[in-house]
Amino acid sequence: MASYQSMRKKEHAFQTIGKDLKAGAISSPVLLCGEEQYLVHWAADLLMGHYVNKATVSLDFTRLEPEGLTVDKIKESCETLSMLSEKRVVLIPEFPPALGQKLKGFSESDEKELLEYFKDIPDTCLLIITASAPDPKNKKKSRLQTAVGKLGTVYDFGPLSGAQLRSFIMKRFKASGKLCRGSVVDMLIQDSGYGNKEIDYNLYNLENDIKKIIAHSDGDEIVSSDVALTISSNLETNVFAMLDAISRNRKDEAYRLLYNLLVSGEGVYRLLALISSQLELILEVKEMRDEGLGLSQIQKALGVHEFRIKKAMGVTEKYSSSGLKKILSKAYEIDGNIKTGLLDQTLALELFIAEI
Repeated sequence: MASYQSMRKKEHAFQTIGKDLKAGAISSPVLLCGEEQYLVHWAADLLMGHYVNKATVSLDFTRLEPEGLTVDKIKESCETLSMLSEKRVVLIPEFPPALGQKLKGFSESDEKELLEYFKDIPDTCLLIITASAPDPKNKKKSRLQTAVGKLGTVYDFGPLSGAQLRSFIMKRFKASGKLCRGSVVDMLIQDSGYGNKEIDYNLYNLENDIKKIIAHSDGDEIVSSDVALTISSNLETNVFAMLDAISRNRKDEAYRLLYNLLVSGEGVYRLLALISSQLELILEVKEMRDEGLGLSQIQKALGVHEFRIKKAMGVTEKYSSSGLKKILSKAYEIDGNIKTGLLDQTLALELFIAEI
């Protein structure tokens, strides 16, 4: 019976694939997809490393690029016997039909033929198909995903959260021989922006920041200053800091943070969108806290990363609900004035800080 990850919602796909691999429950074909492409590529490497002998990778592993791909080529690759490996592995990366998208030169009849072939893939071969995250607006699964779900194995890799994210960070610090306390790990998570959908920040970005922090650290332990100096340019962190400065009536500090953001090349529209997003989050968190809801209840209701909620909680005490609504209304007004050309972009943002 096929192992279908979406039926195990509480377990992340990276945990499921590890268990399935250990139990010998990986069924071909395999679809690796999802928002967190770092984990998609990790999983593909994991499967290849498990089934393919390192000495015969060039013989027992085939990567088929989608451009110009034919069903006959897929069949030929899958039906070639392995030399010294447990299985022959065939990889089709970033395959558009997996997301219900068209591929030039690959017709609907070709796709239908491929889906039929899924039933006949030899036991000696593992066919792996990768794709990015499906369009959240389109809840209907592609025909290919449905077929793989019935005959093979589907793993959807979403963002990490909680203990999973902490473990990801701690493993990398440990591998470098560095000690890092839990409080510093939490600081890194909060300041990195991971989990904020307004920022294009994923595990690739996080791993790169971890490498920078390790390079910056002089001693055997990662300390808060290593994180602060390395992640200081994070957009979300600076926007929160700007709103915090405004709440303390430190307009000079708020202006400095604004100019730093503008000088760093951040687009005004993106900056305004994030300011509005952060204010909306702070307001929602404040109203829910006033109703007596705790962190886990707020996180479940809003569906955003727990660390973003914690950061918002740190600001809610400095604002009243009515004050937040007025500031949010002003942000919408400034956005409209910029888009209609009534105000210069930089001047509009300066007025936003001055008037709240």
